[in-house]
Amino acid sequence: MTPPKVTSILFVCMGNICRSPTAEAVFQAKVRARGLADYLTIDSAGMYLNHVGEAPDPRAQSHALKRGYDLSKQRARQVKANDFEQFDLILAMDKHNLALLEAACPTSYRSKLGLLMAYAQHTNASEVPDPYYEGGKSFDLVLDYIDDATDGLLSRLEVTHSFPEHTSCGISPSSVSSGSKNLK
Repeated sequence: MTPPKVTSILFVCMGNICRSPTAEAVFQAKVRARGLADYLTIDSAGMYLNHVGEAPDPRAQSHALKRGYDLSKQRARQVKANDFEQFDLILAMDKHNLALLEAACPTSYRSKLGLLMAYAQHTNASEVPDPYYEGGKSFDLVLDYIDDATDGLLSRLEVTHSFPEHTSCGISPSSVSSGSKNLK
């Protein structure tokens, strides 16, 4: 019997201290709750170096913990060139980060890029807003959006995969915009 294919998902925001680590923790908890941890690899990263090695923002940690999500063991990292090959799906929190990803991504891997909110089932927003310069309510809004979008993502995965023995990803985002910045 061949081992099942593991699908890998990377969540990306600007500094990897608010939105993307929250998405990683929320999605990881949902995956574990459904018994799918052996089939999905989940990580997060940021586009900039500003916070590499740091724990998530204390406000993000506090608001997440109130909902049962522990971000304390995560450490920020920057998106690396090999992430485009390594991950099956790379989901940005907003259009600006998606444009940065597209500019840095080799053409052959661009179909892996998309926005997390494309999977939202109950929220009409296209982006997860950056709460860094805002107050506590913005962190709750981020959690609400991420909760909705990760529910949709997991539902999509359950439809497109035959867990536990799935053979193809089938989860590419339907549209990808173009950007012009380069990742240094």
